[in-house]
Amino acid sequence: MDTSIFTNKAEIPDDFLLRAAVDELFAVWMNTREYVFDVYPKATGEWNFPGPKYGWSYRIKDKKRAIIYLLPRDKFFLAAFVFGEKATQAALSGDISNEIKTIIESARVYAEGRGFRIEVRSNDLVNDIKKLIDIKLKF
Repeated sequence: MDTSIFTNKAEIPDDFLLRAAVDELFAVWMNTREYVFDVYPKATGEWNFPGPKYGWSYRIKDKKRAIIYLLPRDKFFLAAFVFGEKATQAALSGDISNEIKTIIESARVYAEGRGFRIEVRSNDLVNDIKKLIDIKLKF
């Protein structure tokens, strides 16, 4: 099962706990988070606890939809998106890595779109994740 490193509903994660959890990737998490607020200042971020099966995650959204979910794990995190068809096609025809295109192509399609998660274990994929944020904001 894929669960957040934070499973205690009574304890909302703060930067201290997050730094300890994602370790060397804390700066990458913060860089990703701040990028969304830089390109879309009206965005709001909030910790969300959908239940003990999933644990805490950080959601950045505009008024009507989530832009990105950041899911803390042990020494890494996941960047999760839900893309509609137009955003999916823009991503697949865009200048992002084949690794991420494969993740998007293999994601299950639901009525609300195609949900996919990208494991962030280094700084390598940050530019691609920023491109995906830009696509999400465009569509």
